[in-house]
Amino acid sequence: MEPWLWAAALVAAVALWLWLRLRPHMQKGRPPGPRGLPLLGNLLLLDPAAPHESLSALARRYGPIFSLRLGSVPTVVLADARLVRDAFAKDACTGRAPLYLTHGIMKGKGIICAEGALWRDQRKFVASTLRNLGMVKAGPRRQRLEALVADSADYCLQKLEGVTVDPLSALQHSVGNVMNALVFGRTYAEDDPVWRWLQHLQEKGTRLIGVAGPLNFLPFLRFLPQHRRNMRFLVEGQRQTHELYSQLAAAHGQDEGDLLGAFLAEGARRRHGAQPGQHFYSDEQRNFLMADMFGAGLDTTLTTLRWFLLMMAAHPDEQELVWEELRALGRRPCLEDCGSLPRLEAAILETQRIRTVVPVGIPHGVLQDMTLGGFHVPKGTMVLPLLWAIHMDPEAWPEPERFNPARFLDDDGHVVRRDNFIPFQTGKRMCVGEELARVVLWLYCGALLQRLRVSAPDAAAGPDLRGACGITLTPPPQPLRFTPR
Repeated sequence: MEPWLWAAALVAAVALWLWLRLRPHMQKGRPPGPRGLPLLGNLLLLDPAAPHESLSALARRYGPIFSLRLGSVPTVVLADARLVRDAFAKDACTGRAPLYLTHGIMKGKGIICAEGALWRDQRKFVASTLRNLGMVKAGPRRQRLEALVADSADYCLQKLEGVTVDPLSALQHSVGNVMNALVFGRTYAEDDPVWRWLQHLQEKGTRLIGVAGPLNFLPFLRFLPQHRRNMRFLVEGQRQTHELYSQLAAAHGQDEGDLLGAFLAEGARRRHGAQPGQHFYSDEQRNFLMADMFGAGLDTTLTTLRWFLLMMAAHPDEQELVWEELRALGRRPCLEDCGSLPRLEAAILETQRIRTVVPVGIPHGVLQDMTLGGFHVPKGTMVLPLLWAIHMDPEAWPEPERFNPARFLDDDGHVVRRDNFIPFQTGKRMCVGEELARVVLWLYCGALLQRLRVSAPDAAAGPDLRGACGITLTPPPQPLRFTPR
């Protein structure tokens, strides 16, 4: 053997010996967890195609709070809703995890990957702007938002009625144009080449950027051919979309009827008045923020709608119960009907439970040492809220694999909220677009089921309910039959 190979083997052996000797001391006071390998940590325990299932298996072994090391990133996984609420209510847990794709590509910009003063400023700005755009409980602004979403749902109905087709295209275009109107103040024709390109980037990008992706923890892998191609796609797609957003901003003006206009107007106000935080309204931050709001708003809601239709096709008896409720209403369901259509609402909630759209949650970063569940969690740790394990816990949800909307109904048929149900996460960084998602889901699901019966082309086999996990858990492409009522 060559001398340098002997030396490398000796160094590796010494490193392994030190790791095994020092790890128990390093883990003192930390949550329990499996022993890892040098460099890789516990990465080999995760199935990249189904990380939520791998992590749920570990939760069954080690308990509702356990620790891992994913590459160089110390990680604590929470598989209990109370622990998630406790952790995410703390200022110390409002950071973002040091993942390569979020910190290396996203640069800590926008709102999803931001932390500290930038995050606090931008979250306050986005929440205020969304309220101005109709994310309120009543009033003219709410009515304008409802009209926008209802028109979009009508377009989708026209595309689906009487055909057997994969609903992805119709849903992606119509829901996407809701987001285009709210974020950019414009919409696209279905065959617009720019719009088709944006949809392709959105769909593929969400598959590539997943919390379990090895690039997040082992950045040197980006030099391997497969990862190099993916990185090139992500980086070049980001550059091109940011260029498009800059063009839209240059032609937009400061009309505050959408998020882009509100951002431009707020930046101008701060610069004119020499107010604090002017640097939070840079062109770079604008582009990252627009990408976050458009992408996150579209992907999660679109995916939930797709799962809802599949669940209705797979469970025709439940679909008929919802339809009977809608038929008795005697008119198109509107937002004022929220609370008076419990079967519809329960079916939406059960869909969000049984096919949690973000099954491993959005990871948080610990900004300073903290105590959680009686364990020490040091600064720099990534905290994963394992929503899949929480929503599939058999103690909280008997027969969790069974689609059963009645879980969310009391003995009198009223909708009840469950403590172990947190589809939008919780705490200081919970989803800022939760109300918008509820509006779109309610109006779309109500309109679609009132007018159409949804079924699988092969009634005996039923629809395919397996999911592929990237950022979101998405159903496989497949046709459904949409028969007029």
